[in-house]
Amino acid sequence: MAIQVTIIGLGQIGASIGMALSKHTDKIFRVGHDKDFNVEREAQKKGAVDKSEHNLPTAVREARLVILALPITEIRETLSFIAPDLQDGTVVIDTSPVKAEVSKWAQEFLPKGSHYVGIVPALAADFLVDTKSGLDSARPDLFSNNIFLVSAPSNTPGDAVELTSNFIRHLDATPMLTDQLESDGFIASAHILPRLTAAALLNATISQPGWKDIRKMTGRAYSVSTSAIEMDDEEALKMMTLQNGPNVIHALDAMINALRDLREDIESGNEDSLKKQISAAHTGHHEWLNERGAANWSELQFGATSQPSATERLLGSLLSKKVKK
Repeated sequence: MAIQVTIIGLGQIGASIGMALSKHTDKIFRVGHDKDFNVEREAQKKGAVDKSEHNLPTAVREARLVILALPITEIRETLSFIAPDLQDGTVVIDTSPVKAEVSKWAQEFLPKGSHYVGIVPALAADFLVDTKSGLDSARPDLFSNNIFLVSAPSNTPGDAVELTSNFIRHLDATPMLTDQLESDGFIASAHILPRLTAAALLNATISQPGWKDIRKMTGRAYSVSTSAIEMDDEEALKMMTLQNGPNVIHALDAMINALRDLREDIESGNEDSLKKQISAAHTGHHEWLNERGAANWSELQFGATSQPSATERLLGSLLSKKVKK
């Protein structure tokens, strides 16, 4: 008998998860829910889910695994709404970037016997320059050969974490175990800082007296540098920033120090130091692109969970019985 996995939110992340699981539809029954009925219908046409269910309580009632692929602004309300209809032993996963606050919401709303595990996906390198979002940008290989950060509250049963890890392996990705504070620290630099940097650059330039003329000369560099501001809506970026405040402040301080170093070299006319800073940035960028493209994270092997027979563990015993404490 197939095990039900319910995906709530059928945008790029949720629909891509459903597509990646399509290889296992003999053992997994994918149910999809989205607040937009037309998105639900289109996701089913694209093969992202086996069935769409617009009634949210019904969508989760038989699920053994519930995935919240939602903006941070919608997660708290969704957790409170689905909690009464979750089975004992159901594992609830969210894909939002910030974990510590979501974990508090999960502990506030989820019933005893249900468990929360947070994941943060990294997209395959081929899609890093793709600015599209939503269902139209969903791909079955969106996560292939990349990592997912996996974190959970300290009292989470090991079986729930292992269940999540095996689910990630079925997306052709590798789980990397971490804790919520470390995960939020990574995200402050990798996810939030680029968006705030884009906001700062925009605010610094459009407020200049000569902006009406400057804007006529803006080009590719300006467009690329400021485009990150469009990756989240205003409320979501505000929430992520404030919920991850100490880590974001640390990342901003590092950015401010780096800008100050450049300023000092320019002001003093120190050509050698300025060249070294620019050269170090070029080298670092090239190395990052090569490493990100290769996705050969051998140094993370100690942090990734071991890999038993994933098909048997995920599609067999773990999901055919209640998660044990």
